[in-house]
Amino acid sequence: MRGAVYLGPGELELQEIPDPHAGPGDILLRTGANTVCGTDVRILRGEKSAGIDVGVVLGHEISGHVVEVGAGVTGFSEGDLVGLDPTVSCGVCPYCVANLEQLCIDPRIFGYRLNGGLADYVLVPETAVRRGAAFVADPALSPAEVALAEPLGCVLNGARNYRPGIGTTVVIMGAGPIGLLHTQINRLAGASRIIVSDVSATRADVARQFGATDVVNPAETDIAEYCRDVTDGLGADIAVVCVGRPGLVNDALRAVRKRGRVSAFAGFPKGDAGLASIDPNLIHYGEIEVYGASNAARQQHQQALDLIASGAVDVKSLVTNTFPLADVMAAIEFSASGAGIKVAVVPQTD
Repeated sequence: MRGAVYLGPGELELQEIPDPHAGPGDILLRTGANTVCGTDVRILRGEKSAGIDVGVVLGHEISGHVVEVGAGVTGFSEGDLVGLDPTVSCGVCPYCVANLEQLCIDPRIFGYRLNGGLADYVLVPETAVRRGAAFVADPALSPAEVALAEPLGCVLNGARNYRPGIGTTVVIMGAGPIGLLHTQINRLAGASRIIVSDVSATRADVARQFGATDVVNPAETDIAEYCRDVTDGLGADIAVVCVGRPGLVNDALRAVRKRGRVSAFAGFPKGDAGLASIDPNLIHYGEIEVYGASNAARQQHQQALDLIASGAVDVKSLVTNTFPLADVMAAIEFSASGAGIKVAVVPQTD
């Protein structure tokens, strides 16, 4: 089969690799879709390599149809449409024991340590099946929709921390796929005002379609001042940073009211490039709560699939471009350009 193999920082190559087969406890998927994540872009650019095994097939937003069911496996049948929670937690570290498996100390992650979805087939090994990382999805959904349960699950994890609610004012910094998912989740949670900040007029229009009440171009308007102006000088209840620019964290602190909540949701560069200067007095005197967000637990992945299947969250409209696996490099580069919103790699289109 073909797979996009990671050869080291900034090196990715589509190669012919051995066909996998399901052994006892395994299932084998014919890849339906693998949507491209910003992390894939960072890997291709050489900006991220920690925790990624050389020789692994990339891709962690995965769906596929079952083609082989290993001995002893129950709950899966050939032809089932399946989505994967890519973080296969160990189940025994202090975080897993505390029901915080998304923070597992020693996870095996598809596309990092386990071969991922930028390939013709994906083997779901016995450990992943046993740990409940594979989910049978509604067959009425498209493979790309099922793959997008992964980022939606991560958004649900972040929202669990920052607690959206009825009547809140939230500012979402960035109208990329993640920002648009946060927009929808806050709309569902009953936010009365959803302010989305982005320099792209096209993405601003999409944000309005997904429930944004206000759209602001941060190149023209100070977002913190705008939030205070529309809230009688108080500021937003919640700010969610969905762009990996460290300086936005301080903007978010300035944008929220006292006892407001800030989510540093985006992945930020490592080392000096990822450092930000913030005013700790904003946190101290404002009693501001600051949260991160890392991965998703299995419960959130199931919730994401349910929200997508019910139509409560629209992920289908996020997929603006589809590429065959043969053009995987072009797909990642196109995603990096920001020209579309979400890119899907679909091997069956070859």
